Amino acid sequence: MSLKAIQTENAPSAIGPYSQAVQAGDTLYISGQIPLIAESMALVDGDITAQTTQVFENLKAIAAAAGGNLKNAAKINISLTDLNDFNAVNEVMKQYFDQPYPARACVQVAALPKGVPVEIEAIVYMG
Repeated sequence: MSLKAIQTENAPSAIGPYSQAVQAGDTLYISGQIPLIAESMALVDGDITAQTTQVFENLKAIAAAAGGNLKNAAKINISLTDLNDFNAVNEVMKQYFDQPYPARACVQVAALPKGVPVEIEAIVYMG
């Protein structure tokens, strides 16, 4: 099986030595996304709801660039700098997924790139 790097201008470019996503067979591994706006690489203004929405839009754009759909995510990993944002993030997540919801982990971390409060990565089934 070969690995295929996925790149789209509709999501923020990588800010380090990694791909936006890598497809391995029927599985797409999307790198952690933060609330950056693709066109400007600036952080989105607003509260945790606006920031989480931007993150899911970035994930959605990368999945689409691979020919997939974020609704086929099998696993979501969420990192928050404040678990008090847990409920707000859940409300945004409900807008992007239907049941059966993907498996998920949500952890509190000390810090995230660029000082953002949320980073989310996804594993998407492409079959």
